[in-house]
Amino acid sequence: MVRINRVITRGGDGGETSLGDGTRVPKDALRVEAVGCVDEANATIGLLRLHTSGDAETDAMLARIQNDLFDAGADLCVPGAAGDRMRLTDTPSLRLEAEVAAMNASLPPLTSFILPGGTPGAAHAHLARTVVRRAERRVVALARADGVNQALIRYLNRLSDHLFVLGRRLNGGGVADVLWVPGANR
Repeated sequence: MVRINRVITRGGDGGETSLGDGTRVPKDALRVEAVGCVDEANATIGLLRLHTSGDAETDAMLARIQNDLFDAGADLCVPGAAGDRMRLTDTPSLRLEAEVAAMNASLPPLTSFILPGGTPGAAHAHLARTVVRRAERRVVALARADGVNQALIRYLNRLSDHLFVLGRRLNGGGVADVLWVPGANR
């Protein structure tokens, strides 16, 4: 159980923070940046949930995803293979794959690339997708420099696909998708 007794600790006033194992690192360290990007992705999904509140199934999917992302942050904040620490498994990625397949089954095939937009929910899904892609890039960079649980990379990759398909679903099953028209404004 996590217990937070105080929010203001003054421990970061000098530009450093603590990782999950207690190691002090600069706040701009690659691992801290990756954790921060995952946290930002989680926040954008919280915003997306405001635009899907009437859809219990979507809200439940997004609630699970937010919890997964917090697990991912817990995994990232502890370097190495630290025995009993939180480590993301492939189970959440497999769940995302199943959800993508179920959502995609009722959507018409794509005939063009899609521009972010349409309904407010779809626009926020696309924003969340791009933030997840940034988090994925940061985690990949960290993996090259210091190593990470590879399940994290797979999860973030599946999540961006999930958010793309969810955006189409939130656009009335693809009806309100905004299609790219190559060279339309030349």
